[in-house]
Amino acid sequence: MKKAPAVVRQVAGTKAAEKRAGAKKAVAKKAGAGKAPARTVAVKPAKAESPTALVRRARRINRELAEVFPYAHPELDFENSFQLVVATVLSAQTTDLRVNQTTPALFAKYPTPEDLAVANPEEVEEILRPTGFFRAKTKSVIGLSKALVEQFGGEVPGRLEDLVKLPGVGRKTAFVVLGNAFGRPGITVDTHFQRLVRRWQWTAETDPDKIEAAIGALFPKSDWTDLSHHVIWHGRRICHARKPACGACPIAPLCPAYGEGETDPEKAQKLLKYEKGGFPGQRLNPPQSYLDAGGKAAPPLGAG
Repeated sequence: MKKAPAVVRQVAGTKAAEKRAGAKKAVAKKAGAGKAPARTVAVKPAKAESPTALVRRARRINRELAEVFPYAHPELDFENSFQLVVATVLSAQTTDLRVNQTTPALFAKYPTPEDLAVANPEEVEEILRPTGFFRAKTKSVIGLSKALVEQFGGEVPGRLEDLVKLPGVGRKTAFVVLGNAFGRPGITVDTHFQRLVRRWQWTAETDPDKIEAAIGALFPKSDWTDLSHHVIWHGRRICHARKPACGACPIAPLCPAYGEGETDPEKAQKLLKYEKGGFPGQRLNPPQSYLDAGGKAAPPLGAG
């Protein structure tokens, strides 16, 4: 009785693999009936992958993404570590774009931890209203500002164990701050990162801390911060949750989930977002490297 579920899973997995392979053949046949497809994706049969092979494939994917997104960066506007930690806390349950459109007014009125620590909560709530959950976020940013003033002399600490003690700051936020404000490597396990590493079969873990540990073991520590940017950028632009643009994916030959999304190159191209689709990005003040690559700055709050 206990062996039945494993057999069922094996049969289901085999049928799923056959279905994906059949779908890819159908796409190739359809493309051949008209014009030639933009490229051919080699479909490899599913097989067990050794730990060494997994490391090699994972690192190759990261290298490929580094070429696709050489300008990848944190998509929150910030000028210092205080602004970054506050912006990252505010980014929960909303887009980086909405945060970037909101924080200019916040930091103009409360530029330092000392200012925000003594702010009127109702006034802060009005500023943060567009980000959603504005009452809870107001409590967090005022609370972390007070903690910075009272415990760290008004400075953002550069240690993980100190950062996670701040109100509203967990490991994900802490690693964003450490990696991008202090240059200390960290893996940012957000929803995009979780989705893609499982889709690529780098890990089957679902707990963020276990995902962090599993992926960290595949890469040198020095790669962690840039790896996070590459994976998150790919998830936001190409490998979407509901309909990944498989036909426009630069790492399709390395992806075991190829075929879950749109495989037709022309249709897949229309699914691309931000600079890959010719649209503005999320930062109002993006790095020059992003603009040089054809990226566009996001509009301010209230702009058309």
